Amino acid sequence: MKILYLDIDSLRPDHLGAYGYHRNTSPNIDSIAEKGVRFTNYYASDAPCAPSRNALFNSRFGIHTGSINHGGLDADVRPIGADRPFNHHHSPYQAWVEELRFKGHHTAMISPFPGRHAKWNVLEGFLEMHDTGKHAGETAGDVSKEALRWIKGKATEKEDWFLYLNFWDPHTPYRTPEEYGNPFEHDPAPDWLTDDIIAEHRESFGPMSAREIPARHQRPNLPEEIASVDDFKRWIDGYDTAIRHVDDHIGKLLQALEEEGLLEETTIIISADHGENQGELNVYGDHQTADHITSRIPLIMSGPDLKQGHVDDDFHYQIDVGPTLIELIGGEQRERWDGTSFLPAITKGEEAGRPYLVVSQAAWSCQRGVRFDHWMLIRTYHDGLKDFPDLMLFDIENDPHETSNLVDEKPEIVGKGLRLLDEWVAEQMATSDSPTDPMWNVIQEGGPFHTRGHYHGYVERLRKEGRNQAADRLEQRHQKFQKIYNQEQ
Repeated sequence: MKILYLDIDSLRPDHLGAYGYHRNTSPNIDSIAEKGVRFTNYYASDAPCAPSRNALFNSRFGIHTGSINHGGLDADVRPIGADRPFNHHHSPYQAWVEELRFKGHHTAMISPFPGRHAKWNVLEGFLEMHDTGKHAGETAGDVSKEALRWIKGKATEKEDWFLYLNFWDPHTPYRTPEEYGNPFEHDPAPDWLTDDIIAEHRESFGPMSAREIPARHQRPNLPEEIASVDDFKRWIDGYDTAIRHVDDHIGKLLQALEEEGLLEETTIIISADHGENQGELNVYGDHQTADHITSRIPLIMSGPDLKQGHVDDDFHYQIDVGPTLIELIGGEQRERWDGTSFLPAITKGEEAGRPYLVVSQAAWSCQRGVRFDHWMLIRTYHDGLKDFPDLMLFDIENDPHETSNLVDEKPEIVGKGLRLLDEWVAEQMATSDSPTDPMWNVIQEGGPFHTRGHYHGYVERLRKEGRNQAADRLEQRHQKFQKIYNQEQ
């Protein structure tokens, strides 16, 4: 079997035509979806980038691996300890890419990700690794150039192969070449974000909020702040243009496979490491939460043995895709994998989902979200200097952009979500190799990595800018962390 896995960083599904987007961002991706299976409730168990890909390749939750942050003690995978074998071949902890290799697949990765995040453990099972060399400054052309070389070489030489590609363009700062232009100049932006909502955001605060888009993200034609729907259009044009640029290069890969006579026998997977808040919860162009928008990602699978034109609405984690591929090739589930195969969904169109999901974030905030029925309940343990209450509840079916917190209106739904969260944590800790929940390690270290050590300076900044009410709210919420902050000083 030949497998091409396309991992498009920061790609949210509702900005793809196949998921109903009104702009023509993804004609090549859409063509793959028409011939395969599209998943509508597919979530990263752990966000953002490094925790997500660590979970993906290990098929294990971050609460089990300990890898949930971008720095500090819980950025790396915990050592196995006394039970660590001579190697992982056929061990309970073996990565699923390693199983592909032992089943005869030539495995290769084209990505700068392991070097950018120092996540070298995700290379387990890969025979080849090509770093495109720009530390995530790559554009789609840099990646496709290397991939086309591989497809016209190794792909034609090997009977079975697995090629993983990593595109970065939809990750800020939207580095699509200027000569590419703006294909959406005359297309309206999503209309859910109004001037009234933006005005509320500007009275609030937080990293990558409406008034605080960092200078490092600035590119020609992008706004310095989000002050109006016109600013938002310019901003979202940058994101959507980046998606279209990637899609063009996916088209080149499909053409190359067809020219080599490989397209019809190749299983193609399109997904992402996490989504991207674009105004939701007052985060613009970043992935700082354990909410529906950051955690939900696309999954499109197409191949010779898969259903055509099928839509799966069940709940799945991204850690489930590895076990699914392993079952597809006749391999075995490993004892320590948290992922479970959904093979019947892609071969027969049958239900193979989970009753609910719990998603986590610890690099920009410390949160866990519970996705159940048509709800998303978010429990915030550390807000990462954002204007978040301890609990948020959103009706995802009717309010997918999370504009109305229903915690006070729906106490019975909040209670159910908290019960499911407690149930999940208890189950995971009962099967953990460690007695410690890594979320609490992160908090005791000073909070999520990207905002750690910035609390006092941020409060001072808010007051200097005359945003005293915002500073008061932040100080009130962070009283419980003062002992930790004092230890930092």
